[in-house]
Amino acid sequence: MQVLVCSNSCSLNLNSNNVKSHLLMGRRELLSTLCSTGSHKEIVSHKPISILRMISERMANFGEVIIGKSIPFATRRVLLAGLFACWTFHPSRYLSAQALGDPSVTVEDVTPPVFPSGVLFPSEERTVQLFEKNTYSVVNIFDVTLRPQLNVTGAVEIPEGNGSGVVWDEQGHIVTNYHVIGNSLSRNPSPGQVVARVNILASDGVQKNFEGKLIGADRSKDLAVLKVEASEDLLRPIKVGQSSYLRVGQQCLAIGNPFGFDHTLTVGVISGLNRDIFSQTGVTIGGGIQTDAAINPGNSGGPLLDSKGNLIGINTAIFTQTGTSAGVGFAIPSSTVLKIVPQLIKFGKAVRAGLNIEIAPDLIANQLNVRKGALILQVPSNSLAAKAGLLPTTRGFAGNLILGDIILAVDNKLVKNKAELNKALDEYNVGDKVILKIQRGSENMELQAILEEVSS
Repeated sequence: MQVLVCSNSCSLNLNSNNVKSHLLMGRRELLSTLCSTGSHKEIVSHKPISILRMISERMANFGEVIIGKSIPFATRRVLLAGLFACWTFHPSRYLSAQALGDPSVTVEDVTPPVFPSGVLFPSEERTVQLFEKNTYSVVNIFDVTLRPQLNVTGAVEIPEGNGSGVVWDEQGHIVTNYHVIGNSLSRNPSPGQVVARVNILASDGVQKNFEGKLIGADRSKDLAVLKVEASEDLLRPIKVGQSSYLRVGQQCLAIGNPFGFDHTLTVGVISGLNRDIFSQTGVTIGGGIQTDAAINPGNSGGPLLDSKGNLIGINTAIFTQTGTSAGVGFAIPSSTVLKIVPQLIKFGKAVRAGLNIEIAPDLIANQLNVRKGALILQVPSNSLAAKAGLLPTTRGFAGNLILGDIILAVDNKLVKNKAELNKALDEYNVGDKVILKIQRGSENMELQAILEEVSS
């Protein structure tokens, strides 16, 4: 029998006769007879299945010989160990034939075919172009009063003060959310004071870091404006679109820095319009845009774009119980941004038009059985509202409560509560005249009032 041991040219040639003639051989002498008398051609000329059958038959004969009592136990142990090693570690003669290029041996290619990605679909190509064009208008913003910290697992926790922003103009104005730099703003910084670090993406893909100086902020609209001293080639202002013409179902894109991953794109649709946004600043913002584009912590302050790449909103909040996107995100509409941001740049604050009166919160109004309209609690004596004839809530001589005027509509736009009154007045400017429909006691009447500047 031939047993492959160490190389393709070595084998062990044994039969019953020469085994008997070598009964007294030592282990080293017996294993030194490893030179094979069989030709290589004889082996490789067989098909693989023939080789296996031949080896199996000779194995059986060899097993009968070495199991016999004529061979010492120690010698049998060496032979069996060598045979096991051959079967375990040595490649077959069939593989050796492959290496020698035997034409009778074929090798099946198991490598899967690789196909080129090809041309993108038109919709995909459009999305890619929109991202590549607008990503340079999106910046990273870091509140200077906050620092990333390591948690017990060693992971870096991104502070709430890390967010996004958009380049507004070539003068270096950056628009973001109030709450992104809220920790710095809580310390009442002066205009021009550094409140954030701003990273701007250059055309070579490198982030350039700048100081973000406070220009103005409006807590009631969750908007803030910073300024950086950057060269014009780095500043690529975003194009602002009109949110007034949005339709539910149209495509939108959000770009931001969720969880610190800069310039991340998510795609979705407009899910709803005129939503009340419960902002992280603790106020309710009317007219919000609802989207299912993923908005996560770090997206705040980033742009919401339409399918043409125009800014239609500033991402500000998500509705979730886990802290991550649940498919319900909100953005401040561009119509509000267009109104507030120029005021913040010019005056350092939002110049808001209003009646300069105190309106009862919903809880108090309900306790006083006011189910619709905005109940007036106080009217300053020197205000334009007082000159228009609006009456506050007072107490009679007997201590009884006399309800003030209840505003039911502004220029025929119905008002259900305080929030809706503020939303209605947001559309006007200081000095505008409005017609107020009010309820006084059991009577309804109309009064004309001039709007004046009110604090945010």
